Amino acid sequence: MLNVKIGNRIIGGNNPVFIVAEISANHLQNFDYAVDLILAAKQAGVDAVKIQTYTPDTITIDCNNKYFRIKQGTIWDGKTFYELYKEAYMSWDWQPKLKRIADKAGLIFFSTPFDKTAVDFLEKMKTPCYKIASFEITDIPLIEYVASKGKPVIISTGIAKLCDIKEAVNACRKVKNNQIILLKCTSEYPASLEEVNLKTIPDLFKVFRTVVGISDHTLEISVPVASVALGAKLIEKHLILSRSSGGPDSKFSLEPEEFKVMVKSIREVEKAMGKVSYDLTEKIKKSREFSRSLFVIKDIKAGEVFTEENIRSIRPGYGLHPKYLKDILGRKAKKDIKKGTPLSYKLITQK
Repeated sequence: MLNVKIGNRIIGGNNPVFIVAEISANHLQNFDYAVDLILAAKQAGVDAVKIQTYTPDTITIDCNNKYFRIKQGTIWDGKTFYELYKEAYMSWDWQPKLKRIADKAGLIFFSTPFDKTAVDFLEKMKTPCYKIASFEITDIPLIEYVASKGKPVIISTGIAKLCDIKEAVNACRKVKNNQIILLKCTSEYPASLEEVNLKTIPDLFKVFRTVVGISDHTLEISVPVASVALGAKLIEKHLILSRSSGGPDSKFSLEPEEFKVMVKSIREVEKAMGKVSYDLTEKIKKSREFSRSLFVIKDIKAGEVFTEENIRSIRPGYGLHPKYLKDILGRKAKKDIKKGTPLSYKLITQK
């Protein structure tokens, strides 16, 4: 059975779904706010928190020409890439401190690197795995470098065609790293329900034979909860203390209470998933007493013929199975039978 180990957690198979709170830009470049997000994530019941490791200069360049101004119909339109990432990035000085806080809280802490210098930085921090963002899935040299560290690689597929996913997976396997988790992702911010296509989750598993999950950008909890029933083993969702705080990612992030409800719902679905079984529990066997069976519904004298007027299929289930009704009709009672008696063959004459 496929699984991947991150820290002390095994992801995949029949193990609990791994739930990640994505901090992303929701720290608002305030260290104390970032700490509060980690503590809120702990209270919500998540397994891990994730950050992003880049600077404006490691992810883009400061340029104002038409190629670098955002105009794709997003919530960030009008800004340059450099302006957006200058507003969104997290100070690298904070990251080892935040990891210690997360470690103390019992949370797994990891990051998305956007270039080799970020990978090297995170290696020094001894983060247990790496995340490849949707927009970096085409950066095969970066993916190879990340995978070469021998740690699990989580890959979002938001902008990817099937061929892009294949190249990314092959890049990991090329360096002998098969610790891959693919996340179904919709790179809209926020994402519309009609564009989510959850049915892709089991297909990703079928095609690539990796652990699969979802990185969700809707403002709902229904999408991640439903994804569990389709085989998602990792759920990533953005967390913010309050959407009213603003920030680049606020419009597609859940607040702590919403996150807590999502986690609870996921755990409930996990319990309900169970296994393929047609066996009856003792409680269900007892409930079968409420099923239908054949009963005498009028007093019957010895020798009297059984008809649809004096026997019938009704609740409860202490009499003969209803499937025997046609076989019994026309036969005779061996003795007097009172109304309300469950029918049995010992009350019926032979043919």
